[in-house]
Amino acid sequence: MPIRITDQIGRSLELQCPPKRVISCVPSQTELLFDLGMEEFIEGITKFCVHPQSALKTKTIVGGTKNLNLDRIVALNPDFILANKEENDKASIEFLSERFPTYVSEVRTLEQAITMIKDVGAICGKENQANGLISNIKSRFSTIENHDKTFTAAYLIWQNPWMTVSEDTFIHDMLSRCGFENVFGCRSDSRYPIVTDEQIRQANPEIIFLSSEPYPFKTTHITTLKRQFPNSHLAIVDGEMFSWYGSRLQHFNTRIKTDVMSSTNHP
Repeated sequence: MPIRITDQIGRSLELQCPPKRVISCVPSQTELLFDLGMEEFIEGITKFCVHPQSALKTKTIVGGTKNLNLDRIVALNPDFILANKEENDKASIEFLSERFPTYVSEVRTLEQAITMIKDVGAICGKENQANGLISNIKSRFSTIENHDKTFTAAYLIWQNPWMTVSEDTFIHDMLSRCGFENVFGCRSDSRYPIVTDEQIRQANPEIIFLSSEPYPFKTTHITTLKRQFPNSHLAIVDGEMFSWYGSRLQHFNTRIKTDVMSSTNHP
């Protein structure tokens, strides 16, 4: 019986049976495929698909998320491609979509992440596994305490220049669920606004998160930045936990507010 799905950008795709030759163009969705039990059917992944670690040694690398090797993908002759609107180049995905069944996700909230997981499970014939993951994720997030106190926060993903996140991002949704008010959430000029030192000081966040990706902030940055932003608590945060919208969500640290605000370098 054919599998018919509408992806998250409104495109319909049809497969005659669960796929046997899969290419994933997004790291978090690659991890999801492995966790759904699709390892033997995954033919190609990007160079950034680092989880599970064994994948880079056993699967064909089809370039980066923004510069896919289209010739290599065509040569692999996939019967299903898993992509994402934000993380992949539009022209490349349009090219591939004309040739192969391609599901394009668009995930900016936890609810959309759950829908994507359910869809991918249905496409791959792994509905039970997907439902199990979804149950684990919902259980994990149900343990988040009521936010009697919300702390203001800035979440930095890059420096020189500083880049942060607006309310139109998955990271913003994760911050909100954990009890943090994103001080740059209402910026409408970009989903990932550039901000200055002065703008950060004027926003005066109680906490500044330094994400471990895409810029590799380390604990050594805290000493320097503490001099620039003396009124804010600074903390390194696992960027994968805040931005990977696949099966990694079942491991999300729902106690992050308590853990961060009780650490020793709070002003």
